[in-house]
Amino acid sequence: MKQIPEVGVLGKSPPTKPRAPSARRRRLSWRYAVCSLIAGYVVYCYTFSLPLFAHLLPEYSGPYSVGAVDIEVPVASPRVVDTARLKGTKENAFELETVLFTIYYPAAQNAVSQKPKHYWIEKPLSATTEGYAKFSHISNFIVNKFLAGAVGALVGSIRIPAQVDVPLADLVTAVTEIPETRDDIQEVKKVIQIADGGHPVIVFSHGMSSSRTSYTHYAGELASRGYVVVALEHRDGSCPGSIIMKNGDPDKTKLLFVVSEVKSASGKDLTIPEFKRAQLDFREAEIEEAVRVLKLINEGQGDEIFKKNPRGEGADLKNWKGRLNTDDMVVAGHSYGATGAMQALHGGPSAKRPFKGAVILDPGKHSGRLNDDIRVPLLVVHSNSWSSSVSLFYGRPHFDSVRDIVENNALRGMPSWFATSLGTSHPSVTDAPLLEPLLLSWTTGARIDVYEGLRQYVHVSEDFLWFLTTGEKRGLLREKAEFPQYDEGRGFGVWKPGQGRGDTETEGWRRYWQVHVSPN
Repeated sequence: MKQIPEVGVLGKSPPTKPRAPSARRRRLSWRYAVCSLIAGYVVYCYTFSLPLFAHLLPEYSGPYSVGAVDIEVPVASPRVVDTARLKGTKENAFELETVLFTIYYPAAQNAVSQKPKHYWIEKPLSATTEGYAKFSHISNFIVNKFLAGAVGALVGSIRIPAQVDVPLADLVTAVTEIPETRDDIQEVKKVIQIADGGHPVIVFSHGMSSSRTSYTHYAGELASRGYVVVALEHRDGSCPGSIIMKNGDPDKTKLLFVVSEVKSASGKDLTIPEFKRAQLDFREAEIEEAVRVLKLINEGQGDEIFKKNPRGEGADLKNWKGRLNTDDMVVAGHSYGATGAMQALHGGPSAKRPFKGAVILDPGKHSGRLNDDIRVPLLVVHSNSWSSSVSLFYGRPHFDSVRDIVENNALRGMPSWFATSLGTSHPSVTDAPLLEPLLLSWTTGARIDVYEGLRQYVHVSEDFLWFLTTGEKRGLLREKAEFPQYDEGRGFGVWKPGQGRGDTETEGWRRYWQVHVSPN
């Protein structure tokens, strides 16, 4: 029989030796703490509509607020650009029905939208994630569902910071109209000179497995500096998933497709060069349609464009009459989009492609031959990874082919530049590194801070756009070409700032750039 414990003074039990917490209790406490932190973080993200792991897109840094409007309208002449057909459905692979783009533009001061901001990935997410699964050759019912859920948790709640469907900013006609109290007065004065005759227009073409929302920060930064940037979404098989909308018709989803999924009208398989040619022809047709729509808006038909737009945006387009410079546009693109932008310069400028200059970012290595019939000023920028990786391109190094195109354009009397952005990688100009900086740096080898890398792209593009309007060379455009080839030994973090020069501005440029071709 157990003895009853002895009762101490005032009914208290006698002191006992405290027991050390067991290992089991320590493990439970550790797990409890971790689970509590995770649960708290999830609740916090849910409460404030934040993504679980990704960073939010930053606000824009220019003197203007930024607006955004999605426009999709039927093309002037619906047509089949190429007769190739999809093997599975027998549908025309390159049928042009509508053109879709997002306009990023300088917005009126203090304008507040009554509409929610655009999602970075358009709903439904499954249209995009299924396309990515196809691109990775892992598409099936289970994988597609898993990817949709995973992408939704990672970035599904992220929105683009631009205000939706707000009025276009007025052009200030005199410096005296600017309040001297503004901190960014010098930036605003620059915009006045740039925007004389209407806001400059840039038509931007996205790369392979990308969409019109893949470059929103680059586009928004330029818009915050007075430019109107038209971000196209291509339906040539390169976009993971695009929703085609027409008033009165059900929506259609067009997923990414590759050469093995199409055949000619006679039933033969297409060669890769034939497939690439069809895609580039389709992109060129979409670029021309976007130019047509912009001209209609500038001519005062904005209300008609709004009525034709099934996405329900563009209510203020009727007030854009005469406020865009649609006679001297700029074409730009990244990767496959850079190849497409160069293609759009063939035989130009023309009424359908009124481009007075081009910004070419990492022109494609596997997207077909690069057009060398260019007769406008040209800025070509390679990421560090694009220049440092030697790739054969139709029998010779890709770098040499690009350099020769730029040099030949300069020999025609067109001011042209070719430079490498040090420390960057191929995706550095996209939004991806801003959303997942650690992951993208680890997987792509980029060594530059993601914000600084994108900032460098924006600044050199802005300086080139400034040159097109004023003829003034500033920043990197003032530098001489000192690198006929990319020099790994003087790359990012190796070539010290100010080497060979003493002025402060040059020190900054030399840390981040190598110039290969310059008119100086």
